[in-house]
Amino acid sequence: MIDPEGIEYLCSDLEVEHTDVRILMLAWKMQAEKQGYFTLEEWRKGLKALRADTIVKLKKALPELENEVRRPSNYVDFYSYAFRYCLTEEKQKSIDIESICELLELVLGSQYHQQVDMFIQYLKTQIDYKVINMDQWMGFYRFCNEISFPDFNNYDEELAWPLILDNFVEWVKSKQS
Repeated sequence: MIDPEGIEYLCSDLEVEHTDVRILMLAWKMQAEKQGYFTLEEWRKGLKALRADTIVKLKKALPELENEVRRPSNYVDFYSYAFRYCLTEEKQKSIDIESICELLELVLGSQYHQQVDMFIQYLKTQIDYKVINMDQWMGFYRFCNEISFPDFNNYDEELAWPLILDNFVEWVKSKQS
């Protein structure tokens, strides 16, 4: 088992920060179940899939892994995995707003910069939500993919969006006017 301290050593050897999205991508590739830990089986499965048996090969595999994750067919799986990976307690179904803001920045920030920045602003100022659940998390990804931003001209609140997104759209529109 590699524990959080071991993962810090791994990051040091790979010359990446432990907060680098590629470490989360590596956890996804290994199908790691517990945040901050890699079992021997997860480690072997992930490295075999990456065809890496040395630190040098693993370092070279990171850009390929990034490309693999960014493929639309894999990205939805990675995005939902990122949420599940952050559920650290048994039977936990939601994640606190502060952690969600960090996770959004890490996972979606480079792809949907404007939407993520505005949503984080909204999450930090609103008072109705203390946590985000998987439905809201996945809804925001769908929102980023489908809704024109920042004009929202194709946003239909009659459709089945999580309420938090209706509130977000309303908040942005009130800021714009």
